Formats: sequence, C-alpha cells, structure tokens
Amino acid sequence: MRVSIVGSGYVGSVTAACFAELGHEVICIDIDEEKVRQINDGYPPVWEAGLEELMNKHVGKRLIATSDYDYAVQNTDVSFICVGTPSSDNGEIDLSIVAAASKSLGESIGSKNAYHTVVVKSTVVPGTTEGVVRSILEDYSGRKAGDTLGLAMNPEFLREGRAVHDFLNPDKIVVGSLDRRSDSIVSDLYRDIDCEVTSVNIRTAEMIKYVNNAFLATKISFANEVGNICKRLGIDTYEVMDAVGRDFRINPAFLNSGAGFGGSCFPKDVRALIGSAKDLDYYPSLLESVIEVNELQPLQLVEILEDKLPDIKDKKIAVLGLAFKNDTDDIRESRSIPVIRKLLEKGADIHAYDPLATDNMKKVFPDITYASSAQEALEGAQACLLMTEWDEFRKLNTEFDSMDRKLLVDGRYLLDPEELEDVEYEGLCW
Repeated sequence: MRVSIVGSGYVGSVTAACFAELGHEVICIDIDEEKVRQINDGYPPVWEAGLEELMNKHVGKRLIATSDYDYAVQNTDVSFICVGTPSSDNGEIDLSIVAAASKSLGESIGSKNAYHTVVVKSTVVPGTTEGVVRSILEDYSGRKAGDTLGLAMNPEFLREGRAVHDFLNPDKIVVGSLDRRSDSIVSDLYRDIDCEVTSVNIRTAEMIKYVNNAFLATKISFANEVGNICKRLGIDTYEVMDAVGRDFRINPAFLNSGAGFGGSCFPKDVRALIGSAKDLDYYPSLLESVIEVNELQPLQLVEILEDKLPDIKDKKIAVLGLAFKNDTDDIRESRSIPVIRKLLEKGADIHAYDPLATDNMKKVFPDITYASSAQEALEGAQACLLMTEWDEFRKLNTEFDSMDRKLLVDGRYLLDPEELEDVEYEGLCW
C-alpha cells in the first residue's frame, strides 16, 4: 500500500520506517527542510534503537521524504497524522499542529480525484478526530468523511528505546474508524504482523490510548507510594513487589519503585485525561494523586542526600543519568530535571553524565558541568545520584574510589550495595 506520514518526529519516523519494512511505499511529509534532507540521506531526525538501520535499508527505495503535501497525497492512498500534541500548564493538549496538518492534507485531498484515507496517530483526547480533524478535512477538501474521504484513529503503543521492536512485535493493534472501508484499509496495513487488530469506533480508540498510559502511570506511582512507606519501615519494597507481582491479577510490570516516570507520554497523557474529566465536571482524584506522587518522588533523593550530607553548597555532586529512561536521548519530563534544579537552588556544584542525552540537557541547564564519562563525573565528588537505568551504570564499582566521599543515592535500584566496596549506599525506596 502507498502511505504518507505527516510529521517525522519520534512516532512519525518509526511509523514510516516500519511500514517500509512491512513492504509499503512510504512518503514522509515535514515542513522542516532539514528533516527532509536528513531522512533522504538515510538519517532519522530522532535517535531510536534500530531506526537508522531501517531507514538506510529503505530510503530511496520504499521510503522518501518531502515538504510537498500535494506530491505526497497524490502518490499515496493513506495519510497518517503523526505530529506533536504538547500540553499546556493546565494539562490541555495543544492541537494547533494537528489542525495545521489537517488543513494541509484537506487542501491536497481536494485536488485529488481518488478516495483517500486520513488516520490520526497523534495522541489526542476523545472527540478530537471527529470533532476537529474531520471538520477541517471536510472544510478544506470539499469532501464528506465516510463517502469519498476515509477517517480513522490508530493509536501507538511504543516504548522509547524499543519503539521499532514494539511496532513490529505489538501486543495490540487498535483501529478506530468512521466506517468499514476505513477500518479495512488501515487494518490491511498490518496484515503481515502476527497480532489481532482490535476494531472500535474512533472515540473509543482515542480513549484506549489514554487509559493505557494512565493505568501504567498509576502502577508506577502506586509502587513509589508503597516504596516510600517501606523505606520508613526498613522493608525492601522490591521484595514486597516481587511477591505481589506474582499474582496473575496484578502482573509484575511497572511495579518497580524509583524516581518516577517521565517522557513524552505518561505525564502529558495523564494530565490531558485529568483536563478532559474536569471539562465534563468530574474531578479525577486518583489521577491527580498519580501526578502529585510523581512530582514529589524525585525530590526525595535530595532529602536523602541532605540527610547524609547536610551542607551541599559548593559540594561536587555527580548526577548520573539525564534521559528520562535508558536507551533514549529524550529528556522530556526527565526526573533528573527537578533534582538538578533543586540542587542548583541549594548551591551544589553539579557534574552530570549521560551516554546520549547530554546535548539535550545542555539546552535546559547550560551552566552545569557535563562530563564525558561516569568516571569523570565521579572524580572528587562528595556524593553521587543515580537517576537513569543505563546498563553501563550497573557495572560501576571501583569507579567510586575516585570520589572524595563514596556516598551513593540510588534512584533506580541499579546497584546491589553488598557488591560495592566501601560505598555508603542509600536507596530511594529500599
């Protein structure tokens, strides 16, 4: 099938490369000419494991990029909207980029003779695809959805760092459609993937995405709340959750206590669901608590640090891990950000290191010191905060010998204190 992808960020780039891998002809559309050039040169605009290899494999064959909507729409049968939906301070999502993409697609579809299907893959609150995207498409194309214009919603369930794998090996594929023809067209794109397609209406598909992420976020905040209680009781919360997770009704996934969740999805999606609920005159107290626990969680590392090192002003503190999770350079909602901000307020001398995310964090904190290795960050430090689950940090041991004081506050349960030599170890929730 011939597919165009609007937006070449994280979701768009992965979707484009993976559809090409599945044998479809793909055209990426982006108004940023630099991103267009990058893709046509075989380099994805974002870092994701395995993505560059797929782009190199298919670019110029099944995969090209352009800034020309008319060219892309005329030469494809289906267009996916994969643009960003950032959230405002009150949790509402900004639909301006979705609206602009819908307008451009509508104008190009209007000059095309053949039937065309538009699929929203961006995460949007229930009612957006039919209430916003549909009306814009119809206004600018002069067509009626369900007649000569197909409309569907196909949410993504991709983990950063594992997105390519997750796309090609999904545990669920959800297609929300306006009519049977739209459903058939979108479902057929996944015909070579061994996974059942769940077909629902559009609003239900939109809601499934939010509920999926909100539930996972709730599990994390629940585990952190329990972990904080266990810490005060002298109980290892990991032993507790290991046993609790064996209950088939609960499942062990996302029950690991730590510094909290971040990234482009969980915080934004939970806040958007909260905002939508309030618009319906319902106060979602549980979801509000999920966010509250997550906001407070990373600051407990600083409290533990100050308990062990009461005066941190001008003290060298090593912060290992800046990305919101391992295997990505994404720092959006990283739990390191509030920690570094609090340390700066207290006058600490911060030396930070991350295998991939340093350049991105420099845009947030340009004035702290960035090391080229964990060893460099640790040398002469009074304390170390472990913030991200990078595999290379799991191997740290003798590197702590170069610290002035071998004080380690572990925010991710990365290291076993019994295996460390003469290190003053303190876990966040254990």
